[in-house]
Amino acid sequence: MSAKNAVKEYFGKTTALLTEMNVDSVIEIAAELNLCFQRDSRVFICGNGGSAVDASHFAGELVGRFRRDRKAMPAIALTTDSAVITAIANDYGYENIFSRQLEALGQQGDILVAISTSGNSSNVLKAAETARALGMQVIAFTSQLCDSPIWADIHWKSNSPSTSFTQEQMLIAFHALCYAQEEILAEEE
Repeated sequence: MSAKNAVKEYFGKTTALLTEMNVDSVIEIAAELNLCFQRDSRVFICGNGGSAVDASHFAGELVGRFRRDRKAMPAIALTTDSAVITAIANDYGYENIFSRQLEALGQQGDILVAISTSGNSSNVLKAAETARALGMQVIAFTSQLCDSPIWADIHWKSNSPSTSFTQEQMLIAFHALCYAQEEILAEEE
């Protein structure tokens, strides 16, 4: 296959999947994030690999800005502090890198956004368990490979089993969530 055909084929598959994306759960999540911010609670975000970068990106858009100048929204990526992550991994094991941070920072009323394309990442599952024990709501973002995770209160699921297509859809969902929060804030001002 030529590069031209490969690129066109990939764009075609991406476009088809995007038109059938799960929008209802993004709307539900947007409402829950709004309630969280209204009660001055925080959003914590975690994931591994590409999902770790997505967690950081999503937090950055909420704390900084997406499209509008507005007040900062309290969001923390649990994936960004290398000293904390490596200390926890060394002393307590890699499966505890997110849960240990939640033990220190999480509170009842906060939200954990748990990103795992498989829905089976041990450190994400442990974070969800800790979050629920603290009285936090857990929102899962997974691929089509994960049915209904019992560890999540709300589940956004990609319509694809492919990690790359799932990650692309997640980025669009995260941007839609940021856009929704900014539009809600703009109406309140």
